[in-house]
Amino acid sequence: MSPPGLPASFPWLSVLIFSPLAAAVVVAVLRRERAVRWWTLAATLAVAAAAVPVLVGFDPGTPAFQFVEDRPWIPPLGLRYTLGVDGLSLVLVLLTVGILPLCVLASWRYITTRVREFMIGLLVMETAMVGVFCALDFVLFFLFWEAMLIPMALLIGVWGGPRKVYAALKFFIYTMAGSVFLLAAIIALYRQAGTWDLRALMGRELPLAFQVWVFLAFFLSFAIKVPMVPFHTWLPAAHVEAPTAGSVILASVLLKMGTYGFLRLSLPITPDATRLLAPHLCWLSVAAIVYGGLTALAQSDLKKLVAYSSVGHMGFATLGIFTLTRAGIEGAVLQMINHGITTGALFICVGLLYERLHTRELAAAAGVGRQVPVFAGFFGVFALSSMAFPGTNSFIGEFLALAGAFQFSLPVALAAVPGVVLAAAYMLRMLQRVAYGGPQNPDHTGVGDLNLREVLTLAPLLGLVFWIGLQPGPLVRLFAASVGHLLEQTAAGAPPLAAAP
Repeated sequence: MSPPGLPASFPWLSVLIFSPLAAAVVVAVLRRERAVRWWTLAATLAVAAAAVPVLVGFDPGTPAFQFVEDRPWIPPLGLRYTLGVDGLSLVLVLLTVGILPLCVLASWRYITTRVREFMIGLLVMETAMVGVFCALDFVLFFLFWEAMLIPMALLIGVWGGPRKVYAALKFFIYTMAGSVFLLAAIIALYRQAGTWDLRALMGRELPLAFQVWVFLAFFLSFAIKVPMVPFHTWLPAAHVEAPTAGSVILASVLLKMGTYGFLRLSLPITPDATRLLAPHLCWLSVAAIVYGGLTALAQSDLKKLVAYSSVGHMGFATLGIFTLTRAGIEGAVLQMINHGITTGALFICVGLLYERLHTRELAAAAGVGRQVPVFAGFFGVFALSSMAFPGTNSFIGEFLALAGAFQFSLPVALAAVPGVVLAAAYMLRMLQRVAYGGPQNPDHTGVGDLNLREVLTLAPLLGLVFWIGLQPGPLVRLFAASVGHLLEQTAAGAPPLAAAP
């Protein structure tokens, strides 16, 4: 499938995947920092523009994979270069290519050393992340999955805070450990089914005991990436020490790879094991929701607060997935997108505040909103979105996830409700301190408000907060057919999907 008037055989997905890598090669030969910044911004904007034909040509009425590219890769091993997108992967590709230009803008003044290497890292990360969402060959999927590990660890370890090496090593060790289980599951599936093709494995009849072992291997890999409690301890350290762009990429895209793995691999490939273990994973998700909220409420560091809030918000996503209901899974996908928008925006705001105050402590930022009203306006909207205020994007996602939970189990749903209250508590506390403070606020005289570049960085995210919050229908229609087919596969083992013409 291709947009009208354009060749159907054009490799749109390969362009999206490898254009950032080609741009990184150009960056490697540039010498002036100004040229590096402008070229990287132009390259990421061009990749985002290249996603428009994919969106225009996408048919949301079918769950089949579209824009499929399939050609031999390593014939002796049965490996093929196979790409394709359905509604679930398309929305995450759009999120990825949309967030990268904002990461470049957020790093414009924040990164002052080794600028060329930093921008190369961002571009290589973009190639790996888009590749994960498009790959339909298991080995190709795994290669992209691993390819994002090293540049992300370098972003933290080279341009991070005082404990950057510790945070980078912890991130690397945790994610490498999860990758071992993923690789074991991939090899086991190939030995059992004789194919690397994800489409052929979806709906394939597999013994229940085998499914359970594969599901558990998938779970350990994806739970670390989400991260689910108790596999979450790498996340706060990585977020706190990472530069602003690193935190944004972690929150907006990398965490979604865990939930995407559940949707793309666990549910359709191991449906019987999923149904068997879903109640336990729903309770684990509830634990993440409540734990994340309570821990965020206790934080005095703005970045730690937002980082722990991610644990709770992603708990709603995994809860929605394992309710195995249409409302729950649609809410989970919306929550993945909304968390990427809102939490990414909050990390950018925290970075902008740090550039001005050189601290992330709530006490030091008390009352700064009086000096920077434009910043306070943006920050306030994103905080309200994070607490799922009606009319903002996060409301509809959490509402649907909870609706699915009520369909699945009343005790599970009731146990998750306090997470909503906790989100309101820690976000309103943070907003009140930053915007107004108290009678004895630090002196913020001379702190400047947002400039044009900073406004342009936050404005697209602000627009998405209200567009999705007030009109979520167009976004939901992109992945509704894919969710419907996923439920059929999980419930009854639907036949494998063929590619769209």
